[in-house]
Amino acid sequence: MQDTLNDMEQLYEYGLPEYLQHDLDAYKDGLKNGSSLMDCLWCELYGSINIAQINDGAITAEHADYLRQKFLWGNGGIENGHK
Repeated sequence: MQDTLNDMEQLYEYGLPEYLQHDLDAYKDGLKNGSSLMDCLWCELYGSINIAQINDGAITAEHADYLRQKFLWGNGGIENGHK
């Protein structure tokens, strides 16, 4: 099970379009370091996910949903106290 989760993470969290990778890495760094700009980082990541999926077609809807669920409104997001 853990191997499957690591595979999903590798597949869905790396090798993204440059703008999305940048915003995801900045968001993860903000979570890790307790950034006071998490609301801004959240919005940047949200917009980049949407652009990558809807405008650019660079990621699938499933891929976008994974990122949204994990980082924006899932267990890893600021809504769950990970400020």
